[in-house]
Amino acid sequence: MSRAGALSPTDDFFVCDFFGAAPKHDLASMEHPLFSLSTRPDRRILNYTHNDVEVTVTPSVRGRATIFDADILIFCISQLMAALNAGRPTARTLTLTAHDLLLATRRETSGDSYRRLRQAFERLAGTRITTNIRTGDTEVTSGFGLIESWEIVRKTRKGRMVSVSVTLSEWLYRAVLS
Repeated sequence: MSRAGALSPTDDFFVCDFFGAAPKHDLASMEHPLFSLSTRPDRRILNYTHNDVEVTVTPSVRGRATIFDADILIFCISQLMAALNAGRPTARTLTLTAHDLLLATRRETSGDSYRRLRQAFERLAGTRITTNIRTGDTEVTSGFGLIESWEIVRKTRKGRMVSVSVTLSEWLYRAVLS
């Protein structure tokens, strides 16, 4: 980190990776691709069934979250892991500096990059997972987004994002705490 506390392009923010944060017993989420590898909007509804566990990934009209959008989740998870490792309190909602997020995920910091960051938040919030993961002898079917919500907290006069607030899904937050 630089002296001012901002991330530089050479800083390594990967404290953990997204798939490593999933609980080991949650095999359903690890064996099915949640993210699109395509840069074009993937609007297909994907259904997977294995050992009586069903997973459905439903994209929004903007498409399924991409593997590039996963960088944002990895950054959020790394921030949570750093707080946990330091003994600081954590919460599902994180307030991030948009510029640092762009640098840490190796993205440009041009005006267009801020627009693409907003689109990534929309895909992450819009990609819905529905599953019937069993706990003991009880089957619970639930649906959730990769992130619950996002909010542009502040803009400068030029319209650039200065900071954003991201609320992770309860599922993802529990996976990180595990």
